[in-house]
Amino acid sequence: MALAGGLAMLQCTLRQYNGASRLAARWFGTEACDIKRICIVGAGPAGFYTADRLLKRFPEGSTVDLIDALPSPFGLVRSGVAPDHPDTKNVIHQFSHLAGASPHLRFFGNLRLGREVQLDELRRQYHAVVLAYGAESDRSLGIPGEAAPGVYSAREFVWWYNGHPSQAGLPIDLRSVQSVAVVGLGNVALDCARVLLQPPERLASTDIAEHALRTLRRSAVTDVHVIGRRGPVQASFTPKELRELLSMPGIGVQIHGGALDTLTPACRAEMEASRIKRRVMEVLTKAEAAQRKGPRTLHLHFLSSPASVETREEGGLAAGIKLEKQRLEASPSGAARSVPTGESVLLPADLVLKSIGYRSIPVPGLPFDAERGVVPNRMGQVLESAAADAPAVPGLFVVGWLSRGPSGIIGTNLADAEQTVEGMVRAQTDWPTPERRAGLERALAPESIAVPWAGWARIDAAEVAAGEAVGKPREKMTSVERMLACAEAGAASAPGSP
Repeated sequence: MALAGGLAMLQCTLRQYNGASRLAARWFGTEACDIKRICIVGAGPAGFYTADRLLKRFPEGSTVDLIDALPSPFGLVRSGVAPDHPDTKNVIHQFSHLAGASPHLRFFGNLRLGREVQLDELRRQYHAVVLAYGAESDRSLGIPGEAAPGVYSAREFVWWYNGHPSQAGLPIDLRSVQSVAVVGLGNVALDCARVLLQPPERLASTDIAEHALRTLRRSAVTDVHVIGRRGPVQASFTPKELRELLSMPGIGVQIHGGALDTLTPACRAEMEASRIKRRVMEVLTKAEAAQRKGPRTLHLHFLSSPASVETREEGGLAAGIKLEKQRLEASPSGAARSVPTGESVLLPADLVLKSIGYRSIPVPGLPFDAERGVVPNRMGQVLESAAADAPAVPGLFVVGWLSRGPSGIIGTNLADAEQTVEGMVRAQTDWPTPERRAGLERALAPESIAVPWAGWARIDAAEVAAGEAVGKPREKMTSVERMLACAEAGAASAPGSP
């Protein structure tokens, strides 16, 4: 890969980053063969929490390599948290301190599992490998028109406005979009709706990607429809995020279909058992009573199941979404379930966002439960199959969304990490012995370009400097090539450039 501006390529040998120092020999050699070498794949919250716990549970000489597909660390915190929720990103300071302060932890970015590095090769080079790479795909609605232009997953949209390099070029054009349908009743759906509905100037002082801010400033959106098959009691958004959206200045709120008035005994039992569900209903009830109006309107459609995406004859672009109305009834277990009523309605929608869940991706050599979208495991140790009595794979572990599925908050990964590390402690006598003179550099494909923590620090400094110039906390680089150039040479050119 040639770097822009004629900058020299970073070499694949990690010794070059360490100046062939004795510290590098300690990390990448086998002079002390009793040292436990551990590799974590994925530098998001699950990866960092696991690294922290490993260093506390293996204090005597253990070393941890933390690698990531992007040159930048922090995963979901950087690419998934909404730009107007900066407090949620404060955990980055904790992770940065860990990476900068511990001589036993090393970060290397721009190493994609299955490309620059293979799982079987990592397992030959380390006593243990922990997979923490999360979920980078999406669940499907499985309806006609889902693949039409103008239909995207919420993950793609969130990565677009957060400047993730893989989605920075998403062809979002809101100049002719008046109505948006967001399918899903979770916090990510609320994030998408909030970003689309609020005045762009409220986002101008956040770390939103510059290309997204330009697009939002030209937006013609007046209506955002949040749609879900379930009722309000079964919705998975939290009271805080719901209240934030419903009380946002300048927007009207409409709750359609009388969903708040048709609670079944099963719904009331759910509310009685959950304080969060009771608070959600309180927020919704107050919003409905307030009958707020505004130039932009949030529409909530409960008990509405998407049946198809309707398209325009010319160009095949999304034009609307057909919804089948649902009602709640008790299942054999007594829980509320939705069933079709036979009625349907067509909503206009120039843009459709699917927020029905992320999905993890398998890699060669890794057991995978395709039905659940997770790696089968027991206390974080990978199993050979999803069978309850499946044997464990020695030295191979999993944590975070890849372990439990895409659920919970950032802090949920801490409990996951503690469980996985406890499983590692118990199973360490069964860990395989790495090859002689093992190390990360021996696992990399030729011409791989690994970005160390010092390289990320240069990227970070350049982003912060560019952000300060325009009144933002940072201006994220949206090009991997530009990140690599900055990591190597400390280039501080405008991150927003392609």
